[in-house]
Amino acid sequence: MSERLVIPLQYESSVRHLPPPPVDVDAPLAATPFRDVHGRPLSDLRISVTDRCNFRCNYCMPKEVFGKDYPYLPHRALLSFEEITRLARLFVQHGVTKIRLTGGEPLLRKDLERLIAQLAALRTPQGQTLDLTLTTNGSLLRRKAQQLKDAGLKRLTVSLDSLDDATFRTMNDVDFPVAEVLAGIDAAHAAGFDNLKVNMVVKRSTNAHDIVPMARHFQGTGVTLRFIEYMDVGATNGWCMDEVLPSAQVIERIQQVLPMVPLEPNTPSETAQRWGYANAQGQYDPSLGEVGVISSVTRAFCRNCSRARLSTEGLLYLCLFAHQGWDIRSLLRGGASDAHIGAAIAAIWTQRTDRYSELRAQLPPATQAQGPDGRKRIEMSYIGG
Repeated sequence: MSERLVIPLQYESSVRHLPPPPVDVDAPLAATPFRDVHGRPLSDLRISVTDRCNFRCNYCMPKEVFGKDYPYLPHRALLSFEEITRLARLFVQHGVTKIRLTGGEPLLRKDLERLIAQLAALRTPQGQTLDLTLTTNGSLLRRKAQQLKDAGLKRLTVSLDSLDDATFRTMNDVDFPVAEVLAGIDAAHAAGFDNLKVNMVVKRSTNAHDIVPMARHFQGTGVTLRFIEYMDVGATNGWCMDEVLPSAQVIERIQQVLPMVPLEPNTPSETAQRWGYANAQGQYDPSLGEVGVISSVTRAFCRNCSRARLSTEGLLYLCLFAHQGWDIRSLLRGGASDAHIGAAIAAIWTQRTDRYSELRAQLPPATQAQGPDGRKRIEMSYIGG
């Protein structure tokens, strides 16, 4: 079997040793946000609840790599809902206000609504609820939407790469029909999710023809459509720059038929550049909605990145393009106190220097396909997008 067919997720070099804790490890940390070496606060936590997915999108989990014999994590390796909630509470105490559940496909995790209810009950030190959201491929959303809403989920993002059924089936590579995802979006609307987002990963040779049809379809529906540049995430998606359609060209294509005006970001750490549809007077019309472009390749946003990622088995990653994670699960299952775990998280974040997207163009091709030191980057399906 070739090396390309087996990408182990738990190889030793992917786990970083935890930094030494302070001498007085059980002294409570002040409930203040952590800041990294570049002054970036920790405010967003993305939690992967499963490394499994029922799609085989070629930019994320290509079938030739993630086949029927692929060694997924055993259930005992996964963080329990109680472990996830305990960690989330510690992150919230120190500045996190937004939690996004990811995968794999998170709706494949059994009884996920129970975890959502636990996370929805958390409060910031100021007594505020969290911005609790989830990203899904939409395949199970039609039957799950109401349960998610009832459990306390605030927002949903649905991945949808084309409205053309043949193109969509090709991209998900499991022959799943686009109509089922659209039905899931309708079900989410009916359940009360009124601020839905739809993410479209754009590959120049595959689905770029559907940019304008997608914009037309979702204009005025209350759904915010976001176009994501095809990224060099992981080591298995065959990324090459020729397949990247720059976000500037995406906007140009839409503006040729649907006039838009630029909008200010909602928050300093927002990854998407916002564009609002314009009325006949050339002014933004909120009733027509907006689109966003996420330009990790051509316009890096590392300087405002406030996100940490917790893997399915409890490794903490500080960048989507990382090749190593910090083993937090060992603390959870080794009897460490909350203060000890909080001190470890503080030490990890405050030494963070990651800014891969800003450095990408300076790296030789070999390290663009892997990591700066030649090691394989962790797959997006393992730590979430």
